Amino acid sequence: MDQPEVFIHATAIVDEGARIGAGTHVWHWVHICAGAVIGERCSFGQNVFVGNRVVIGNNVRVQNNVSIYDDVTLENDVFCGPSMVFTNVINPRSHVPRKHEYRATLVKQGVSIGANATILCGHTLGEYAFIGAGAVVTSDVVPYALMLGVPARRAGWMCQCGTRLPDSVGLFDCAACGTRYEMTEKECRPL
Repeated sequence: MDQPEVFIHATAIVDEGARIGAGTHVWHWVHICAGAVIGERCSFGQNVFVGNRVVIGNNVRVQNNVSIYDDVTLENDVFCGPSMVFTNVINPRSHVPRKHEYRATLVKQGVSIGANATILCGHTLGEYAFIGAGAVVTSDVVPYALMLGVPARRAGWMCQCGTRLPDSVGLFDCAACGTRYEMTEKECRPL
C-alpha cells in the first residue's frame, strides 16, 4: 500500500532538513524550521511556526496562529487550539540573550489545549489532560486533569474520549465510551 504524501501549501516555508511524516498537511503561511521532526498524519493550520528543536508525534493537530518554539515536544494525538501559546524562557528581556536558559516542555499523548491557552515552559502536561480555553498553565499537569483558569487549577477529570467525568472519588464509567476510571483527590486512571 502506498504511503499518503505530505501536502505543503504553496505559501508555506519548510526549511531544508525538516523531517515530516507521511500524510501530514502543512497549510497557508506555515513556517517549519530545518531541525523540526514531525510525525505522520499531522495538520498545521494557517500561520503556524515550528522551531528547530521541536519534536512532534503522529496525528497531532495544530490550529491557526500557534508558535511551537524550541524545546517543545508534542507526543501522539495532541490537539493545540487556535492561538494557544508555548513559551521557552521564564524571564524574557529583549536586551538579554537567554537562549541557553530555554526550559523544555513536554505535552504527553492525547492532551488537548484550548484556544488562547498559555503553557509556561519547563512543565509536563500528563496524558489526556484537557487545558481549557484561555487557561494559563504554570505547573505540571497530572494525567486526565481538566485545567481551567488563570493560573490554571484542576477543575475535574476528563476521559480519553474528551467527555468530562464525575468530580468524585471512586470508580466511574465514562457516560460516552464506557471506559472505567478510578479517581482519587489527586489522581485519575483508566482500569
